[in-house]
Amino acid sequence: MAAKRPSWAPEGVDMEVPSPARMYDALLGGSHNFDIDRKAAANAAGLVPDLPKVALSNRAFLRRSVRYLVDMGVRQFLDIGSGIPTVGNAHEVAQRAASDSRVLYVDIDPVAVAHSEVILAGNERASAIEGDLRSPADLLTDVRVRNIIDFDKPVGVLLVAVLHLLADADRPHEVVATLRDAMPEGSYFVISHLSSASRPDDAAQLGEQARNKTGVPIIFRTREEITPFFDGLTVIDPGVVELPLWRPESEADIDEEPGRSLGLAGVGRKDTPAS
Repeated sequence: MAAKRPSWAPEGVDMEVPSPARMYDALLGGSHNFDIDRKAAANAAGLVPDLPKVALSNRAFLRRSVRYLVDMGVRQFLDIGSGIPTVGNAHEVAQRAASDSRVLYVDIDPVAVAHSEVILAGNERASAIEGDLRSPADLLTDVRVRNIIDFDKPVGVLLVAVLHLLADADRPHEVVATLRDAMPEGSYFVISHLSSASRPDDAAQLGEQARNKTGVPIIFRTREEITPFFDGLTVIDPGVVELPLWRPESEADIDEEPGRSLGLAGVGRKDTPAS
């Protein structure tokens, strides 16, 4: 018997195919996922039991980095690959710190976009659209993006836990460079990425399972492959580091054991080129 479609799931969404956004929601303990997503997340956690901690660590990094950008004067955010909204969304963090902050969420998953629209109803400074990171030029010219984002002022571009979903054939470094070149000076890029740097064996197991069992490829890149995403940017201290080590504010931010994180993260600023 086919599973009953929840009221928040748009028609046409295949409930028998797992989605990275919904799997991430399941790992965070969220409720906007299907049985297939929960099974895929549970299978991955069966291989690497601390995988839910990676998700929590990534969410905490998002919260800290958005607050940092607000402190630096950024008031508009373009969150690409935003996923399913859950506690600690970018708009909640940014608007709590500065009520005039504007946030546009972009995701390829229609479930993520549909639920975002429900969450954001009545919020005139936040919106969500369906879009594909692999086509950055299309995003940059999309009228829905330009209705929210003023490209004459600094933008906080959030690429949090999304670039590892792009295969090398998708030219992820070129994608980031296209976005970087389009942003005005004073803009920031917030990037987190699953990595094989600390635990190559666990990364290999998870990558193989994702590729062969869920049909959702996840690319665990090395540190040497991740740091070029920040080319052309001034990397903010403490640099490109493990997720829990990017400016932790308390012990509560250390969800993963330092030295064993499966993710790397950093923040870069676009400055005026040297003459």
